Amino acid sequence: MTSTAGPVWPDHLLDLTEWDALDEQTVRRAELVEGVLVVTPSPGPRHQRLGWRLCAVLEEQLGPSWVLVPDVDVLVEDGPTPTVRRPDVVVVRATSFASGHRFRPADVLAVFEILSSGTRRTDRVAKLAEYAEAGIRHYGLVEVGPPTTLTEFVLRGDTSQRVADHRGRADLALGAAVDLDALL
Repeated sequence: MTSTAGPVWPDHLLDLTEWDALDEQTVRRAELVEGVLVVTPSPGPRHQRLGWRLCAVLEEQLGPSWVLVPDVDVLVEDGPTPTVRRPDVVVVRATSFASGHRFRPADVLAVFEILSSGTRRTDRVAKLAEYAEAGIRHYGLVEVGPPTTLTEFVLRGDTSQRVADHRGRADLALGAAVDLDALL
């Protein structure tokens, strides 16, 4: 008889070595939050297309010092119970992109989360606070339209402050402009 058992689920808090040892099937839609493995539903086609287009538009404007990467690990907090998030879009230093598979907050200029029904509260509350505590300077929350909207936060001191609610054209504080309606 063939076994249909799924992956073995950890029964303890994970460290980074254990996180790295998990197979891609297990972690493809997972994050590590204070050592706890958290899985989210896969994003839909509109979500994915918007993220891909946002990467293309921003990378073209930000120049060769920055690379835009979708759905990649960002080590928000190191330590015995680490937090590893997978933002929808990450703006990372080109030099860091060439040298690693996971990025640290010092290498990240901005992150964007595209809101989904299963992640709204996490994106609006938990990740906003975590990215600020980690020192990530720019955070954007994108709501798939129509109309597509972008709520922009900028780090001031140790707090991310809401600086704009964009519709249509978004002139972002990180030095780029986005036609939100053209992202879908």
